[in-house]
Amino acid sequence: MPLTHRQLESAGELRALAHPVRLRLLEELAVDGPLTATELAERIDELPANCSWHLRQLAKHHFVEEAGGGTGRRRPWRIVAESHSWGDSDSPAAAAAARALSDTVLASAIDSRRRFHDVEHAEPPEWRDAAFTIGSSLTWLTAAELAELGELISDRIEQYADRVLDPALRPEGARIVRLVAWGHPARPEEKQ
Repeated sequence: MPLTHRQLESAGELRALAHPVRLRLLEELAVDGPLTATELAERIDELPANCSWHLRQLAKHHFVEEAGGGTGRRRPWRIVAESHSWGDSDSPAAAAAARALSDTVLASAIDSRRRFHDVEHAEPPEWRDAAFTIGSSLTWLTAAELAELGELISDRIEQYADRVLDPALRPEGARIVRLVAWGHPARPEEKQ
């Protein structure tokens, strides 16, 4: 079942995600949720009070919700199952928040790749062989072709999205995998 999609447009909701701790909380909840603020704090090496505050900020913008069955820091939280996108905005505040979120997501992805590189040698051979980095490629595409390529990649990844929410759908031996892709003009238009 595909995730519902949410286009992030307001500066408030964009700023709510543009924080490394909040992205880490969302990732932990997506992988092993529901979890309490105390459980999350242990996983990401933060204080429970700090995690609790960040969870409330995420809940304000409907990125997480209480899972029921607890109070205070013993209250479990779960991620709201949806995909997100953001882009240009006419609002200067929303545009700045979108840029901050993009920068935070990019930094998180690069940090994750660096962490994997540090431990890659200890992975089983089949996982070392399966892991890939496309690297940097240059080619000539029209805007329509670039959009089509982006849709193909998104559609392919979407085939596995239901596994995030339903552990029963995960094949034996499956592990959480970070997928990152982007495509953009390599030079400003006037330099082509």
